[in-house]
Amino acid sequence: MLPIRLAITAAALSALAAPALGASFTPPQGCRLEITVQNRSCTVSQHYRCDADAPGDQRVTIFTQDGAVFESRIDKETRWMESTNLRSGLSDTLEPEAANHASFSNLLETGRDDFDFWTRSNSGERLRHIGHDVLTGERRDIGGVPLEVTEFDLRTFSESGDLLIHRKGSQFVSRAHGRFYGGTETTSDWTGRVEDSNDSPVTFAFPGQPGFGDTTPQYDCNMQMVGLTPALPVTLPDRGARL
Repeated sequence: MLPIRLAITAAALSALAAPALGASFTPPQGCRLEITVQNRSCTVSQHYRCDADAPGDQRVTIFTQDGAVFESRIDKETRWMESTNLRSGLSDTLEPEAANHASFSNLLETGRDDFDFWTRSNSGERLRHIGHDVLTGERRDIGGVPLEVTEFDLRTFSESGDLLIHRKGSQFVSRAHGRFYGGTETTSDWTGRVEDSNDSPVTFAFPGQPGFGDTTPQYDCNMQMVGLTPALPVTLPDRGARL
């Protein structure tokens, strides 16, 4: 299952301020930064692990030109344990009971994973997420990192059963990193608005390499400044970040 797309789009946020030059990400105390990923759509992701978390848990903080905008934690099965929009303060956590929790291991073993689970926000809203991820068999090398291509379909419903968001597209998975990375997708909401996006990774930086910890997005930022798109009103995990 892929990570969540920001409730306030990267496109809108990137236009709010000029880039912060020379900034470097420092993870919280007790945590260690493992990978910095420059993505399309003018975002950069900082992937790190923390000693206080359960074994296999991973965290990500996503930056636009306006700074840190989103963070989340996934478990070893890439379930959306918690995610926070750092601008609005809206946070979502995974409910422990589910008809079918997402399973990264099942996807890798069988080539397909179906899921049906709920999240609850700190505002009290409950959302139901139903969908699937499928390995296409296609393999790609991006920035020297071997990745496998997935196709996904995700529908998010209100507690009363109304369809709020429909997302579908392709993403990437890394067996070595144990997580999803973003890709191309189409998102539609209950108002009829449709948005196409590309959050694919472009470069990966590891400890000691140039760009490791860099918080300034490098790709597609001029494009984002040209045409701003209204934000989706529902906070969802960034499937590319795999929450």
